Amino acid sequence: MRRLLPGRTGLILAGPILAGLILAGCTVGPDYQQPAAPEAPAFKELQGWTPSHPADAIDKGAWWSVYNDPELDRLERMVDISNQTIKSYEAQYRNAVALVAEARAGLFPTISVGADATRTGSGAKYGVNSSGSGNVSRNGATYTLSGNVDWDLDVWGRIRRQIESSTASAQVSAADLANARLSAQATLAVDYFNLRAEDALAKLLTETVEAYRQSLRITDNQYKAGTASSIDYVTALTQLQSTQAQLIAVGVQRAQYEHAIAVLTGQPPSSFSLSVAPLATDVPVVPAGIPSTLLQRRPDIAAAERNMQALNAQIGVAIAAYYPDISLSALGEVAGSPVSQLFNLENRFWSLAATGAETVFNGGLRSAEVEAARTSYEQGVANYRQTVLTAFQQVEDALSALRVLQLQAGAQDLAVASARRAVTATLNAYKAGTVAYTSVIVEQATLLSNEQSALAVRQSRLVQSVNLIQALGGGWQAGDLPSVEQMNVPSPLRP
Repeated sequence: MRRLLPGRTGLILAGPILAGLILAGCTVGPDYQQPAAPEAPAFKELQGWTPSHPADAIDKGAWWSVYNDPELDRLERMVDISNQTIKSYEAQYRNAVALVAEARAGLFPTISVGADATRTGSGAKYGVNSSGSGNVSRNGATYTLSGNVDWDLDVWGRIRRQIESSTASAQVSAADLANARLSAQATLAVDYFNLRAEDALAKLLTETVEAYRQSLRITDNQYKAGTASSIDYVTALTQLQSTQAQLIAVGVQRAQYEHAIAVLTGQPPSSFSLSVAPLATDVPVVPAGIPSTLLQRRPDIAAAERNMQALNAQIGVAIAAYYPDISLSALGEVAGSPVSQLFNLENRFWSLAATGAETVFNGGLRSAEVEAARTSYEQGVANYRQTVLTAFQQVEDALSALRVLQLQAGAQDLAVASARRAVTATLNAYKAGTVAYTSVIVEQATLLSNEQSALAVRQSRLVQSVNLIQALGGGWQAGDLPSVEQMNVPSPLRP
Protein backbone atom coordinates (compact mmCIF):
# COMPACT_ATOMS: atom_id res chain seq x y z
CA MET A 1 0.00 0.00 0.00
CA ARG A 2 1.29 3.43 -0.94
CA ARG A 3 0.45 6.81 0.53
CA LEU A 4 0.03 9.22 -2.34
CA LEU A 5 -0.10 12.97 -2.36
CA PRO A 6 -3.68 14.25 -2.82
CA GLY A 7 -2.59 16.60 -5.56
CA ARG A 8 -1.46 13.76 -7.81
CA THR A 9 -4.79 11.92 -7.78
CA GLY A 10 -6.13 13.47 -10.96
CA LEU A 11 -2.95 12.75 -12.88
CA ILE A 12 -2.86 9.13 -11.80
CA LEU A 13 -6.51 8.54 -12.76
CA ALA A 14 -6.44 10.48 -16.00
CA GLY A 15 -3.79 8.47 -17.83
CA PRO A 16 -5.24 4.94 -17.79
CA ILE A 17 -8.87 6.05 -18.01
CA LEU A 18 -8.19 8.33 -20.95
CA ALA A 19 -6.29 5.57 -22.72
CA GLY A 20 -9.16 3.18 -22.06
CA LEU A 21 -11.72 5.61 -23.43
CA ILE A 22 -9.64 6.20 -26.57
CA LEU A 23 -9.28 2.49 -27.24
CA ALA A 24 -12.83 1.56 -26.21
CA GLY A 25 -14.03 1.87 -29.78
CA CYS A 26 -11.72 -0.95 -30.92
CA THR A 27 -13.61 -4.23 -31.33
CA VAL A 28 -11.60 -7.02 -32.91
CA GLY A 29 -13.12 -9.82 -34.96
CA PRO A 30 -15.40 -9.80 -38.01
CA ASP A 31 -18.59 -7.74 -37.93
CA TYR A 32 -21.63 -9.87 -38.70
CA GLN A 33 -23.02 -9.83 -42.22
CA GLN A 34 -25.95 -12.14 -42.93
CA PRO A 35 -24.83 -14.74 -45.51
CA ALA A 36 -26.81 -15.26 -48.68
CA ALA A 37 -29.51 -17.91 -48.53
CA PRO A 38 -30.88 -20.18 -51.27
CA GLU A 39 -33.44 -18.36 -53.41
CA ALA A 40 -36.40 -19.27 -55.59
CA PRO A 41 -38.50 -16.87 -57.70
CA ALA A 42 -41.77 -18.66 -56.91
CA PHE A 43 -43.16 -21.86 -55.50
CA LYS A 44 -43.35 -24.41 -58.29
CA GLU A 45 -46.49 -26.11 -56.96
CA LEU A 46 -48.47 -22.86 -57.12
CA GLN A 47 -48.34 -22.73 -60.91
CA GLY A 48 -51.81 -23.05 -62.35
CA TRP A 49 -53.43 -23.35 -58.93
CA THR A 50 -54.91 -20.38 -57.07
CA PRO A 51 -56.13 -20.85 -53.48
CA SER A 52 -59.60 -19.43 -53.02
CA HIS A 53 -59.22 -18.02 -49.54
CA PRO A 54 -58.27 -14.47 -48.46
CA ALA A 55 -54.64 -13.48 -48.18
CA ASP A 56 -54.95 -12.24 -44.59
CA ALA A 57 -56.11 -15.61 -43.32
CA ILE A 58 -53.16 -16.16 -40.97
CA ASP A 59 -52.04 -12.60 -40.33
CA LYS A 60 -53.80 -12.36 -36.99
CA GLY A 61 -51.65 -14.75 -34.97
CA ALA A 62 -54.43 -17.21 -34.09
CA TRP A 63 -53.99 -19.07 -37.37
CA TRP A 64 -56.38 -21.87 -36.40
CA SER A 65 -59.28 -19.41 -36.59
CA VAL A 66 -59.44 -20.10 -40.36
CA TYR A 67 -61.20 -23.37 -39.52
CA ASN A 68 -64.08 -21.63 -37.71
CA ASP A 69 -64.20 -24.29 -35.00
CA PRO A 70 -64.89 -22.92 -31.47
CA GLU A 71 -63.74 -26.14 -29.80
CA LEU A 72 -60.44 -26.12 -31.66
CA ASP A 73 -60.02 -22.45 -30.78
CA ARG A 74 -60.58 -23.23 -27.07
CA LEU A 75 -58.05 -26.05 -27.09
CA GLU A 76 -55.41 -24.09 -28.99
CA ARG A 77 -55.52 -21.25 -26.50
CA MET A 78 -54.80 -23.72 -23.71
CA VAL A 79 -51.47 -24.67 -25.30
CA ASP A 80 -49.68 -21.47 -24.22
CA ILE A 81 -51.14 -21.68 -20.73
CA SER A 82 -50.62 -25.34 -19.88
CA ASN A 83 -48.27 -27.07 -22.33
CA GLN A 84 -45.21 -28.17 -20.37
CA THR A 85 -42.88 -28.29 -23.36
CA ILE A 86 -43.59 -24.63 -24.10
CA LYS A 87 -43.04 -23.78 -20.43
CA SER A 88 -39.64 -25.46 -20.68
CA TYR A 89 -38.69 -23.40 -23.75
CA GLU A 90 -39.94 -20.24 -22.05
CA ALA A 91 -37.71 -20.93 -19.04
CA GLN A 92 -34.83 -21.56 -21.44
CA TYR A 93 -35.42 -18.14 -22.98
CA ARG A 94 -35.40 -16.41 -19.58
CA ASN A 95 -32.17 -18.21 -18.79
CA ALA A 96 -30.67 -16.85 -22.03
CA VAL A 97 -31.78 -13.32 -21.10
CA ALA A 98 -30.08 -13.72 -17.72
CA LEU A 99 -26.87 -14.67 -19.53
CA VAL A 100 -27.10 -11.42 -21.52
CA ALA A 101 -27.30 -9.46 -18.25
CA GLU A 102 -24.38 -11.51 -16.93
CA ALA A 103 -22.29 -10.61 -19.97
CA ARG A 104 -23.21 -6.93 -19.71
CA ALA A 105 -22.02 -6.84 -16.11
CA GLY A 106 -18.47 -7.28 -17.42
CA LEU A 107 -18.54 -3.74 -18.82
CA PHE A 108 -18.80 -2.20 -15.36
CA PRO A 109 -16.30 -1.97 -12.50
CA THR A 110 -16.54 -4.24 -9.49
CA ILE A 111 -16.79 -2.32 -6.24
CA SER A 112 -16.31 -3.91 -2.85
CA VAL A 113 -16.24 -2.47 0.66
CA GLY A 114 -15.06 -3.88 3.97
CA ALA A 115 -14.94 -3.02 7.63
CA ASP A 116 -12.70 -4.35 10.35
CA ALA A 117 -12.31 -3.87 14.07
CA THR A 118 -9.24 -5.27 15.83
CA ARG A 119 -8.58 -5.18 19.55
CA THR A 120 -5.06 -5.90 20.79
CA GLY A 121 -3.40 -6.15 24.17
CA SER A 122 -0.42 -7.67 26.03
CA GLY A 123 0.70 -8.39 29.60
CA ALA A 124 -1.23 -7.45 32.74
CA LYS A 125 -2.79 -4.13 33.50
CA TYR A 126 -0.31 -3.57 36.34
CA GLY A 127 3.12 -5.18 36.56
CA VAL A 128 6.85 -4.73 37.25
CA ASN A 129 9.42 -4.72 34.54
CA SER A 130 12.89 -6.24 34.67
CA SER A 131 14.36 -3.11 36.15
CA GLY A 132 11.90 -3.18 38.95
CA SER A 133 9.88 -0.20 37.79
CA GLY A 134 6.11 -0.46 37.24
CA ASN A 135 4.40 -0.08 33.84
CA VAL A 136 0.93 -0.28 32.28
CA SER A 137 0.36 -2.42 29.19
CA ARG A 138 -1.21 -0.84 26.13
CA ASN A 139 -4.66 -2.26 25.26
CA GLY A 140 -6.88 -0.78 22.54
CA ALA A 141 -8.92 -1.24 19.34
CA THR A 142 -8.20 -0.30 15.73
CA TYR A 143 -11.06 0.36 13.31
CA THR A 144 -10.66 0.10 9.55
CA LEU A 145 -12.94 0.93 6.61
CA SER A 146 -11.80 0.01 3.10
CA GLY A 147 -13.11 0.17 -0.45
CA ASN A 148 -11.80 -1.51 -3.57
CA VAL A 149 -12.57 -0.94 -7.28
CA ASP A 150 -11.50 -3.29 -10.06
CA TRP A 151 -12.29 -2.53 -13.68
CA ASP A 152 -11.39 -4.75 -16.59
CA LEU A 153 -11.23 -2.33 -19.52
CA ASP A 154 -12.85 -3.82 -22.61
CA VAL A 155 -10.16 -2.32 -24.84
CA TRP A 156 -10.34 -4.96 -27.57
CA GLY A 157 -14.07 -5.61 -27.42
CA ARG A 158 -13.96 -9.09 -25.90
CA ILE A 159 -16.80 -8.34 -23.50
CA ARG A 160 -18.80 -6.51 -26.15
CA ARG A 161 -18.46 -9.48 -28.52
CA GLN A 162 -19.62 -11.76 -25.72
CA ILE A 163 -22.63 -9.53 -25.16
CA GLU A 164 -23.35 -9.63 -28.88
CA SER A 165 -23.13 -13.43 -28.84
CA SER A 166 -25.30 -13.79 -25.74
CA THR A 167 -27.92 -11.41 -27.14
CA ALA A 168 -28.11 -13.35 -30.41
CA SER A 169 -28.31 -16.61 -28.43
CA ALA A 170 -31.23 -15.19 -26.44
CA GLN A 171 -32.96 -14.39 -29.72
CA VAL A 172 -32.30 -17.98 -30.80
CA SER A 173 -34.06 -19.13 -27.64
CA ALA A 174 -36.96 -16.79 -28.39
CA ALA A 175 -37.25 -18.24 -31.90
CA ASP A 176 -37.01 -21.77 -30.49
CA LEU A 177 -39.87 -20.91 -28.15
CA ALA A 178 -41.95 -19.63 -31.06
CA ASN A 179 -41.14 -22.75 -33.05
CA ALA A 180 -42.06 -25.03 -30.14
CA ARG A 181 -45.34 -23.15 -29.73
CA LEU A 182 -46.15 -23.43 -33.44
CA SER A 183 -45.23 -27.12 -33.44
CA ALA A 184 -47.46 -27.84 -30.43
CA GLN A 185 -50.33 -25.87 -31.95
CA ALA A 186 -50.01 -27.67 -35.29
CA THR A 187 -49.75 -31.07 -33.61
CA LEU A 188 -52.88 -30.34 -31.62
CA ALA A 189 -54.76 -29.27 -34.75
CA VAL A 190 -53.70 -32.45 -36.59
CA ASP A 191 -54.71 -34.63 -33.65
CA TYR A 192 -58.00 -32.76 -33.40
CA PHE A 193 -58.87 -33.30 -37.07
CA ASN A 194 -57.82 -36.93 -36.85
CA LEU A 195 -60.11 -37.36 -33.86
CA ARG A 196 -62.98 -35.70 -35.73
CA ALA A 197 -62.26 -38.03 -38.66
CA GLU A 198 -62.72 -40.95 -36.27
CA ASP A 199 -66.04 -39.42 -35.22
CA ALA A 200 -67.03 -39.13 -38.86
CA LEU A 201 -65.95 -42.72 -39.51
CA ALA A 202 -68.01 -43.90 -36.53
CA LYS A 203 -71.02 -42.05 -37.92
CA LEU A 204 -70.46 -43.56 -41.37
CA LEU A 205 -70.17 -47.08 -39.97
CA THR A 206 -73.22 -46.57 -37.77
CA GLU A 207 -75.26 -45.55 -40.79
CA THR A 208 -73.83 -48.48 -42.74
CA VAL A 209 -74.76 -50.90 -39.95
CA GLU A 210 -78.32 -49.62 -40.09
CA ALA A 211 -78.39 -50.03 -43.89
CA TYR A 212 -77.07 -53.58 -43.54
CA ARG A 213 -79.78 -54.33 -40.98
CA GLN A 214 -82.36 -53.33 -43.54
CA SER A 215 -80.66 -55.59 -46.08
CA LEU A 216 -80.74 -58.40 -43.55
CA ARG A 217 -84.49 -57.92 -43.09
CA ILE A 218 -84.94 -58.02 -46.87
CA THR A 219 -83.06 -61.32 -47.17
CA ASP A 220 -85.05 -62.71 -44.26
CA ASN A 221 -88.32 -61.76 -45.94
CA GLN A 222 -87.13 -63.20 -49.24
CA TYR A 223 -86.19 -66.44 -47.51
CA LYS A 224 -89.54 -66.69 -45.75
CA ALA A 225 -91.29 -66.00 -49.04
CA GLY A 226 -89.31 -68.84 -50.62
CA THR A 227 -87.69 -66.64 -53.24
CA ALA A 228 -84.21 -66.79 -51.71
CA SER A 229 -82.08 -69.33 -49.91
CA SER A 230 -80.81 -69.18 -46.36
CA ILE A 231 -77.35 -68.49 -47.77
CA ASP A 232 -78.41 -64.91 -48.62
CA TYR A 233 -79.54 -64.38 -45.04
CA VAL A 234 -76.30 -65.75 -43.57
CA THR A 235 -74.22 -63.68 -46.00
CA ALA A 236 -76.08 -60.49 -45.03
CA LEU A 237 -75.71 -61.35 -41.34
CA THR A 238 -71.96 -61.86 -41.73
CA GLN A 239 -71.60 -58.52 -43.49
CA LEU A 240 -73.54 -56.78 -40.71
CA GLN A 241 -71.49 -58.34 -37.92
CA SER A 242 -68.12 -57.56 -39.55
CA THR A 243 -69.14 -53.92 -39.97
CA GLN A 244 -70.23 -53.77 -36.33
CA ALA A 245 -66.75 -55.01 -35.38
CA GLN A 246 -65.19 -52.19 -37.46
CA LEU A 247 -67.39 -49.69 -35.63
CA ILE A 248 -66.19 -50.93 -32.25
CA ALA A 249 -62.53 -50.69 -33.33
CA VAL A 250 -62.91 -46.97 -34.11
CA GLY A 251 -62.94 -46.26 -30.37
CA VAL A 252 -59.32 -47.35 -29.93
CA GLN A 253 -57.81 -44.74 -32.27
CA ARG A 254 -60.18 -42.01 -31.10
CA ALA A 255 -59.18 -42.56 -27.48
CA GLN A 256 -55.50 -42.23 -28.38
CA TYR A 257 -56.05 -38.94 -30.17
CA GLU A 258 -58.04 -37.68 -27.20
CA HIS A 259 -55.23 -38.64 -24.82
CA ALA A 260 -52.67 -36.84 -27.03
CA ILE A 261 -54.77 -33.67 -27.05
CA ALA A 262 -55.06 -33.83 -23.27
CA VAL A 263 -51.27 -33.91 -22.87
CA LEU A 264 -50.77 -31.09 -25.38
CA THR A 265 -53.11 -28.91 -23.34
CA GLY A 266 -51.36 -29.84 -20.09
CA GLN A 267 -54.07 -32.07 -18.66
CA PRO A 268 -54.03 -35.68 -17.48
CA PRO A 269 -55.91 -37.91 -19.95
CA SER A 270 -58.03 -39.35 -17.15
CA SER A 271 -59.77 -36.01 -16.58
CA PHE A 272 -60.13 -34.91 -20.20
CA SER A 273 -62.74 -35.77 -22.80
CA LEU A 274 -64.15 -34.37 -26.02
CA SER A 275 -67.70 -34.92 -27.11
CA VAL A 276 -68.47 -36.22 -30.57
CA ALA A 277 -68.63 -33.58 -33.30
CA PRO A 278 -68.56 -33.58 -37.13
CA LEU A 279 -65.43 -33.23 -39.23
CA ALA A 280 -65.08 -29.92 -41.04
CA THR A 281 -66.16 -29.95 -44.67
CA ASP A 282 -64.44 -26.74 -45.76
CA VAL A 283 -60.67 -26.96 -46.17
CA PRO A 284 -59.05 -23.50 -46.02
CA VAL A 285 -55.93 -23.09 -48.12
CA VAL A 286 -53.83 -20.04 -47.29
CA PRO A 287 -51.76 -18.31 -49.98
CA ALA A 288 -48.08 -19.20 -49.82
CA GLY A 289 -46.81 -15.81 -51.00
CA ILE A 290 -43.32 -15.70 -52.50
CA PRO A 291 -40.34 -17.76 -51.29
CA SER A 292 -38.23 -14.75 -50.28
CA THR A 293 -40.71 -13.80 -47.55
CA LEU A 294 -40.44 -17.28 -46.04
CA LEU A 295 -37.11 -16.30 -44.50
CA GLN A 296 -38.94 -13.78 -42.31
CA ARG A 297 -41.94 -15.97 -41.54
CA ARG A 298 -40.42 -19.11 -40.04
CA PRO A 299 -39.08 -19.16 -36.47
CA ASP A 300 -36.70 -22.04 -37.21
CA ILE A 301 -35.07 -20.00 -40.00
CA ALA A 302 -34.82 -17.01 -37.66
CA ALA A 303 -33.21 -19.22 -35.01
CA ALA A 304 -30.64 -20.51 -37.49
CA GLU A 305 -29.87 -16.95 -38.66
CA ARG A 306 -29.48 -15.60 -35.11
CA ASN A 307 -27.27 -18.55 -34.24
CA MET A 308 -24.90 -17.46 -37.02
CA GLN A 309 -24.44 -14.05 -35.40
CA ALA A 310 -23.84 -15.65 -32.01
CA LEU A 311 -21.13 -17.86 -33.54
CA ASN A 312 -19.65 -14.95 -35.52
CA ALA A 313 -19.28 -12.91 -32.33
CA GLN A 314 -17.43 -15.80 -30.71
CA ILE A 315 -14.72 -15.38 -33.35
CA GLY A 316 -14.15 -11.87 -31.98
CA VAL A 317 -14.03 -13.21 -28.43
CA ALA A 318 -11.35 -15.69 -29.46
CA ILE A 319 -9.31 -13.09 -31.37
CA ALA A 320 -9.44 -10.66 -28.43
CA ALA A 321 -7.52 -13.20 -26.36
CA TYR A 322 -4.42 -12.37 -28.48
CA TYR A 323 -4.27 -8.87 -26.98
CA PRO A 324 -3.20 -7.72 -23.51
CA ASP A 325 -5.76 -7.69 -20.74
CA ILE A 326 -5.77 -4.15 -19.32
CA SER A 327 -7.42 -3.33 -16.02
CA LEU A 328 -7.62 -0.56 -13.44
CA SER A 329 -7.76 -0.98 -9.69
CA ALA A 330 -8.17 1.45 -6.83
CA LEU A 331 -8.00 0.97 -3.07
CA GLY A 332 -9.04 3.38 -0.37
CA GLU A 333 -8.75 2.81 3.37
CA VAL A 334 -9.17 4.68 6.63
CA ALA A 335 -7.90 3.26 9.91
CA GLY A 336 -7.76 4.75 13.34
CA SER A 337 -8.42 4.49 17.03
CA PRO A 338 -10.68 5.53 18.57
CA VAL A 339 -13.60 5.73 16.14
CA SER A 340 -13.80 9.50 16.50
CA GLN A 341 -10.37 9.78 14.85
CA LEU A 342 -11.20 7.38 12.02
CA PHE A 343 -11.64 10.05 9.37
CA ASN A 344 -8.73 12.27 10.27
CA LEU A 345 -6.64 13.15 7.24
CA GLU A 346 -3.53 11.37 8.51
CA ASN A 347 -5.50 8.10 8.81
CA ARG A 348 -6.45 7.95 5.13
CA PHE A 349 -4.67 5.61 2.72
CA TRP A 350 -5.29 4.96 -0.94
CA SER A 351 -3.66 3.55 -4.03
CA LEU A 352 -4.31 3.37 -7.75
CA ALA A 353 -2.91 0.93 -10.28
CA ALA A 354 -3.18 0.11 -13.95
CA THR A 355 -2.10 -3.35 -15.04
CA GLY A 356 -1.64 -5.14 -18.31
CA ALA A 357 -1.10 -8.85 -18.81
CA GLU A 358 -0.22 -10.69 -21.99
CA THR A 359 0.41 -14.38 -22.56
CA VAL A 360 3.53 -14.78 -24.68
CA PHE A 361 3.37 -18.55 -25.24
CA ASN A 362 0.55 -21.07 -24.93
CA GLY A 363 1.47 -23.76 -27.40
CA GLY A 364 -0.89 -22.56 -30.14
CA LEU A 365 -4.00 -22.61 -27.90
CA ARG A 366 -5.36 -19.25 -29.03
CA SER A 367 -4.91 -19.89 -32.73
CA ALA A 368 -6.71 -23.21 -32.26
CA GLU A 369 -9.55 -21.46 -30.43
CA VAL A 370 -9.90 -18.90 -33.25
CA GLU A 371 -9.95 -21.67 -35.85
CA ALA A 372 -12.55 -23.58 -33.84
CA ALA A 373 -14.73 -20.46 -33.64
CA ARG A 374 -14.44 -19.91 -37.40
CA THR A 375 -15.37 -23.49 -38.24
CA SER A 376 -18.33 -23.35 -35.85
CA TYR A 377 -19.54 -20.27 -37.69
CA GLU A 378 -19.13 -22.02 -41.04
CA GLN A 379 -21.16 -24.92 -39.68
CA GLY A 380 -23.84 -22.45 -38.59
CA VAL A 381 -23.96 -21.00 -42.12
CA ALA A 382 -24.43 -24.46 -43.61
CA ASN A 383 -27.17 -25.27 -41.08
CA TYR A 384 -28.92 -21.99 -41.89
CA ARG A 385 -28.94 -22.66 -45.62
CA GLN A 386 -30.12 -26.22 -45.07
CA THR A 387 -32.95 -24.93 -42.86
CA VAL A 388 -34.03 -22.58 -45.65
CA LEU A 389 -33.96 -25.40 -48.21
CA THR A 390 -35.98 -27.65 -45.90
CA ALA A 391 -38.52 -24.87 -45.44
CA PHE A 392 -38.93 -24.53 -49.21
CA GLN A 393 -39.37 -28.28 -49.49
CA GLN A 394 -42.03 -28.39 -46.75
CA VAL A 395 -44.06 -25.64 -48.41
CA GLU A 396 -43.79 -27.31 -51.82
CA ASP A 397 -44.77 -30.67 -50.31
CA ALA A 398 -47.84 -29.21 -48.62
CA LEU A 399 -48.88 -27.29 -51.75
CA SER A 400 -48.53 -30.32 -54.00
CA ALA A 401 -50.40 -32.53 -51.54
CA LEU A 402 -53.27 -30.05 -51.30
CA ARG A 403 -53.44 -29.64 -55.06
CA VAL A 404 -53.54 -33.39 -55.70
CA LEU A 405 -55.93 -34.07 -52.82
CA GLN A 406 -58.29 -31.38 -54.11
CA LEU A 407 -58.47 -33.15 -57.45
CA GLN A 408 -58.81 -36.53 -55.74
CA ALA A 409 -61.65 -35.26 -53.55
CA GLY A 410 -63.65 -34.24 -56.60
CA ALA A 411 -63.13 -37.61 -58.28
CA GLN A 412 -63.85 -39.51 -55.07
CA ASP A 413 -67.12 -37.67 -54.50
CA LEU A 414 -68.26 -38.70 -57.96
CA ALA A 415 -67.31 -42.31 -57.18
CA VAL A 416 -69.38 -42.23 -53.97
CA ALA A 417 -72.40 -40.88 -55.81
CA SER A 418 -72.10 -43.59 -58.47
CA ALA A 419 -71.66 -46.31 -55.86
CA ARG A 420 -74.81 -45.19 -54.04
CA ARG A 421 -76.82 -45.40 -57.26
CA ALA A 422 -75.36 -48.85 -57.92
CA VAL A 423 -76.39 -50.11 -54.47
CA THR A 424 -79.94 -48.84 -54.89
CA ALA A 425 -80.29 -50.37 -58.37
CA THR A 426 -78.78 -53.73 -57.36
CA LEU A 427 -80.90 -54.00 -54.22
CA ASN A 428 -84.07 -53.32 -56.24
CA ALA A 429 -83.00 -55.94 -58.75
CA TYR A 430 -82.46 -58.44 -55.95
CA LYS A 431 -85.95 -57.74 -54.61
CA ALA A 432 -87.26 -58.41 -58.08
CA GLY A 433 -85.33 -61.68 -58.18
CA THR A 434 -83.22 -60.78 -61.21
CA VAL A 435 -79.78 -60.79 -59.50
CA ALA A 436 -78.16 -62.85 -56.76
CA TYR A 437 -77.54 -61.33 -53.35
CA THR A 438 -73.80 -61.54 -53.91
CA SER A 439 -74.19 -58.65 -56.33
CA VAL A 440 -75.74 -56.59 -53.55
CA ILE A 441 -72.88 -57.47 -51.21
CA VAL A 442 -70.30 -56.42 -53.80
CA GLU A 443 -71.96 -53.05 -54.46
CA GLN A 444 -72.46 -52.32 -50.77
CA ALA A 445 -68.81 -53.12 -50.03
CA THR A 446 -67.79 -50.88 -52.93
CA LEU A 447 -69.90 -48.05 -51.57
CA LEU A 448 -68.46 -48.34 -48.07
CA SER A 449 -64.92 -48.43 -49.44
CA ASN A 450 -65.53 -45.30 -51.51
CA GLU A 451 -67.16 -43.48 -48.60
CA GLN A 452 -64.21 -44.34 -46.38
CA SER A 453 -61.81 -43.15 -49.07
CA ALA A 454 -63.70 -39.87 -49.44
CA LEU A 455 -63.52 -39.38 -45.67
CA ALA A 456 -59.80 -40.16 -45.66
CA VAL A 457 -59.20 -37.63 -48.44
CA ARG A 458 -61.07 -34.93 -46.51
CA GLN A 459 -59.08 -35.80 -43.40
CA SER A 460 -55.81 -35.61 -45.34
CA ARG A 461 -56.73 -32.26 -46.85
CA LEU A 462 -57.35 -30.77 -43.42
CA VAL A 463 -54.08 -32.20 -42.09
CA GLN A 464 -52.17 -30.89 -45.11
CA SER A 465 -53.71 -27.45 -44.68
CA VAL A 466 -52.33 -27.43 -41.13
CA ASN A 467 -48.96 -28.55 -42.48
CA LEU A 468 -48.99 -25.71 -44.99
CA ILE A 469 -49.78 -23.11 -42.34
CA GLN A 470 -47.01 -24.49 -40.15
CA ALA A 471 -44.58 -24.53 -43.10
CA LEU A 472 -45.43 -20.86 -43.71
CA GLY A 473 -44.72 -19.94 -40.09
CA GLY A 474 -48.28 -19.71 -38.74
CA GLY A 475 -48.40 -15.92 -39.10
CA TRP A 476 -45.13 -15.45 -37.18
CA GLN A 477 -42.68 -12.73 -38.28
CA ALA A 478 -38.98 -12.26 -37.57
CA GLY A 479 -39.91 -8.84 -36.18
CA ASP A 480 -41.54 -10.68 -33.26
CA LEU A 481 -38.09 -11.53 -31.91
CA PRO A 482 -37.20 -9.46 -28.82
CA SER A 483 -34.80 -6.62 -29.44
CA VAL A 484 -31.76 -5.84 -27.32
CA GLU A 485 -33.82 -3.28 -25.40
CA GLN A 486 -36.51 -5.87 -24.65
CA MET A 487 -34.19 -8.44 -23.16
CA ASN A 488 -35.38 -7.65 -19.64
CA VAL A 489 -38.95 -8.83 -20.28
CA PRO A 490 -39.91 -12.29 -18.99
CA SER A 491 -41.42 -13.61 -22.22
CA PRO A 492 -40.49 -12.59 -25.78
CA LEU A 493 -43.74 -13.37 -27.57
CA ARG A 494 -47.40 -13.05 -26.98
CA PRO A 495 -49.72 -15.99 -27.65
